[in-house]
Amino acid sequence: MQSLLNKPSVIKQVNALISQMTLAQKVGQMIQAERLSCTPEDVKNYHLGSVMSGAGSLPENNDLESWLKTTDSYWHASMLKDDNHLAIPLLYGVDAIHGHNNLKGATIFPHNIGLGAADDESLVKRIAKITRKEVLATGVDWVFAPNLAVAQNNQWGRFYESYSQTPELVNKYADNIIDGLQGNLHGEGVIACVKHWVGDGATSYGIDQGDTNISWQELSNTHISPYISAIASGAMTIMASFNSWNGDKCHGHKYLLTDVLKNQLNFSGFIVSDMNGIDYLSDDFYLSVALGVNAGIDMFMLPDNWKQFILHLLSHVELGSVSISRIDDAVSRILSVKFASGLFDAPCPSKRKWANHDSFGSIEHRNVAREGVRKSLVMLKNEQNTLPLKKNARILVTGKNANNIGHQCGGFTIDWQGVSGNNQFQRATSIWQGIADVAPNAILNNEDSAATISAEDYDIAIVVVGEYPYAEGFGDIRDNDNLIIEAGSQINGQINISQPYANSLELEKSHPEDYLLIKEINDKGIPVVVILISGRTLIINSELKKSAAFIAAWLPGSEGQGISDVLFGDFDFHGKLSFSWPKTASSETKKGATKPLFPLGFGLHY
Repeated sequence: MQSLLNKPSVIKQVNALISQMTLAQKVGQMIQAERLSCTPEDVKNYHLGSVMSGAGSLPENNDLESWLKTTDSYWHASMLKDDNHLAIPLLYGVDAIHGHNNLKGATIFPHNIGLGAADDESLVKRIAKITRKEVLATGVDWVFAPNLAVAQNNQWGRFYESYSQTPELVNKYADNIIDGLQGNLHGEGVIACVKHWVGDGATSYGIDQGDTNISWQELSNTHISPYISAIASGAMTIMASFNSWNGDKCHGHKYLLTDVLKNQLNFSGFIVSDMNGIDYLSDDFYLSVALGVNAGIDMFMLPDNWKQFILHLLSHVELGSVSISRIDDAVSRILSVKFASGLFDAPCPSKRKWANHDSFGSIEHRNVAREGVRKSLVMLKNEQNTLPLKKNARILVTGKNANNIGHQCGGFTIDWQGVSGNNQFQRATSIWQGIADVAPNAILNNEDSAATISAEDYDIAIVVVGEYPYAEGFGDIRDNDNLIIEAGSQINGQINISQPYANSLELEKSHPEDYLLIKEINDKGIPVVVILISGRTLIINSELKKSAAFIAAWLPGSEGQGISDVLFGDFDFHGKLSFSWPKTASSETKKGATKPLFPLGFGLHY
């Protein structure tokens, strides 16, 4: 696929088009605006190269029809041609990181941490193919996925977006995911965007957007390694990372963006910034614009201040602080992707082959997601063969995550920080619903307490506990705000810090209600099967001690019945830990840390 960008026919088309473009038209191609701050008329007037829907930025009814109406309107605006405008199709982008996760009724797959435990290349390729079909059904061209971070610290709020703590599995997956998403493009695939370049999984203390203080050798061997696989597989776009490397921000890092990525690794696609990513390069946005462009970013994700960016960049070109050759390089890369992917030959989104396709959210797609759930589950404990359960057993099902599809999907689902409850999901299945379908004597108890529960009524209890949804920095675990001062002092530029999710990795401290419920039921003499919904490995010593069986279910997505498939023995456990499981908060998941509670690769079977 990479060779497509360098085909003589593509180069000829790009050069011919650039020779007709004004500076304003070129600068416009370098902009990606958020749909809420940009009308179709803006796309036409400012010659914008891309529009995106950020997580939670949803058109009208958030259904196929309203998405196609939206993508059509922006496409038509970009294709109007007159004396002042060239017909250059825009790219419409979304965060489709575990399915088309913004969209009501989409198939939602397990987050990456679960797919890492599955260790199944064929599965992730099939998931990527289904994701592309459901994205194409809405007329969207471009997905900000896959995330190839190699996470080293479970305090990081994006931990669940990583497949593994070692690069080998991530490298293996990169080719399959990119091929699954892009296919042959030309109406049959979506453009992939590999993220985040580079080292975001290794920030000190797991602080999102923090500093990655490691050697070049470790950065190269662990964190750059998956990008080599991705580029070889034909990844057409790469997103810059919010983090810094040894104090210098990646968004302004010419060595990493231009010297390494573009020149040494021969990446000929284009680099896009993360949302408002250049804002933190300097206190002065005017200076930030030049720093980002000169460092090698080609397209800028600017949800609100894109008009200001245009004025600043035009000024920099006029003053000579940004060269016209750098502008031409950026625009050439953007146009190369548009030509090579077939966008110039595509009809409007609603007229494309996969638009509004019947396969969207289908049972066939959901069955693959269900398989993904089954294969991602890791059994950590099974005392006296408590599992598999008998389908005719008298089963108590309880815990705050037992009947909550929003919780089991996690962040980046319908909204940026995720949602709670079942109302916003069509055709999805909660964990409880999956159990109820096969176990006629199962009863759901929604109470926070086990006070009214009698041991005489039940043979076993399934208690579904764990975290609430979160995304990015709002998922950080931070026990000391002094860490922020320390991290900030090491970074050249500004640091954008969110309120953390909790101040402890211990589940008993962050969610004491979970341990109390498990203990209360166990103390009544009812054996407890704990199912943990979480975006990371947590300290679970207390909960583990009070359980007869314990399952790490990660963030399984929309198909909760995948869990009951395994609970009752229709399928065996398959998953193995792709991150070592810490025993104490200080052990984290770093190489060379204290001996873990469960090592990398651990996972029990029947």
